[in-house]
This record gives sequence, C-alpha cells and structure tokens, in this order.
Amino acid sequence: MKELTDRVRQTARKLLDGQQVDLVLGWEKGPEPFRSQPVFIREPEEAEQLVFDEFCIHNLSTFLLDYRDGQEKIGIFVKGCDSRGVVRLIEDNQFLRERLYIIGIGCPGMKDPLAAARAASGLNGTEENEGLAAKCRECMYPNPVLYDELIGDEQPPHLEGERFAQVKKLEGMSAEERWQFFSDMFSRCIRCYACRNVCVACNCRRCIFDETRPQWVGRETNLMDNIGYHVIRAMHVAGRCVECGECERVCPVGIPLMLLNRKLIKDVNELFGPYEASLKLEEEASPPLSVYRPDDPDNFL
Repeated sequence: MKELTDRVRQTARKLLDGQQVDLVLGWEKGPEPFRSQPVFIREPEEAEQLVFDEFCIHNLSTFLLDYRDGQEKIGIFVKGCDSRGVVRLIEDNQFLRERLYIIGIGCPGMKDPLAAARAASGLNGTEENEGLAAKCRECMYPNPVLYDELIGDEQPPHLEGERFAQVKKLEGMSAEERWQFFSDMFSRCIRCYACRNVCVACNCRRCIFDETRPQWVGRETNLMDNIGYHVIRAMHVAGRCVECGECERVCPVGIPLMLLNRKLIKDVNELFGPYEASLKLEEEASPPLSVYRPDDPDNFL
C-alpha cells in the first residue's frame, strides 16, 4: 500500500500548505509493525508521519467528537465505515458538514492488530494472522459513501457468506436457549465501557450510564445489570449503527456485540425499511426509531 501512503501524505500536505484545513486526522505507524494508530497533524511537514496500510483499522470518525464544539476546519481520511460514521455525526447534529474536508479511500480490508500481536509474542504460535479482521469479513460497504476527494481504487464488498446467518441461527433457538446464550455472553462483561466510548453512534453529551441522580442502571458487574446496560445501549443505537464493528473489536473479553447489533439492524430493516443507516447524507434525515408514522407496525400494542 505504499502508493496509497504516498497519496495520503501528498493530500495532507497540500491541504495544510494551502490552509484549506487547520488539522488533518489520519493514521501513523506505532511502535510495532502491526500497530497503526490515529494521529492529528497541524503542520505540512508532519504529513510524513501518515500511513495507510493493512492495520489502519480504527474508525477515525469517533475522534471528531473531541472537536465538535470548536471552529477548526478538519481534514479526515475515511474508509467506508469511517465515512458512515461521519454521516451519522452530521445527521445527529454533532458536527457541521462545512467544517470537514473528507478524503475517501476504498478499503481493501484490514488485519486484526490483536491477532498479529499474539502471533508476534510467541505465546500462541498457532494464532491466525492472515486474512481480514473479523469485522472486515462482514463488510458490505468498503468504499466511502461521503467524500470531497477520493484516492485509490474502489473495492468490492468483503462479505463472506450470508449477512444475517448468525442472527438467523439465534432466532432459531428456543427462548430458553436464547436466555442461556445471552446469559453466557453478558456474564463476561466487566463494564469497562470501551464499546460505548468507541461507538460513533454513542455521541450523547451526557450518557445515561454515567448518571447517578437518578441512577438509571446499576453499575455492578452482575448478570442483570450487565444485560440492562447492553440492551439499553443496543436500543439507543438501533437504526443508527454504522456496522463499523469497533465495539466488538475493542471488547477486552470478546463479547460478540455485533450479533446483537445486527439483530436490530435486521429488525429495523424488516419493520421500517428498506433501510440502511448512514449510507448517504440527507438534509434533516432521521433514523426510523426517531420518527413516527401512522402506518408503523404496532402489533405489540
């Protein structure tokens, strides 16, 4: 991907040299070959720090929330999932479109840095490090959906198999089997909130899970409090999830959070669709669960 790295650096340098933006958000190489991490640059000469390689897995759109109250013009490099995150923030009135210069990159799929770290450590010589990261193997939209400039070639979807295969398997379980499945799944949660903090759709200024007066959700790591946390969070992002898979990727205990998210994506599409979140920027657009229509399904009443 050396050619893409060169173009990323040239583009960033051009934007900063011409004072078209005040800062650029991209990726730089970390201390290990399998670590490419987010970086903010403000000077043209800093463009040499930027890279685009198979480990640029972080969704950069989340970091825009740190700048939502400022006035700076920001250049941001986006893959398909990052661009959907940008659309999410604009439609949620968290960021102004005119403050962004968006550089799109067709994503060939990223590798999992954690799998690479395990393989490099020598502690697990059988750890698979080849192929795409789990979240990229289920990507339907690798190309940016919103951009001011596009570099590189467009890429085909990376989806392996049927999109909702695991969801349908879950739906085929009995109520008792589903309860056992989710109990086992959420009992592992340590309530670190990494999934919330990395989620671009979790962009509330004050989060219900941080409130103490009143305290809406218990903070213990028992099963019921854990289930309450994950179900409430999943419902809050229902119809707004951009399927970047970052929540599941950063979970330190390996909870398959995208299974729950995809169940709601499937349901929202069937009940209120056809609908896919954040595929295009529409003025005053609202997700299905944020509006009311007289013909909405009401079988639960």
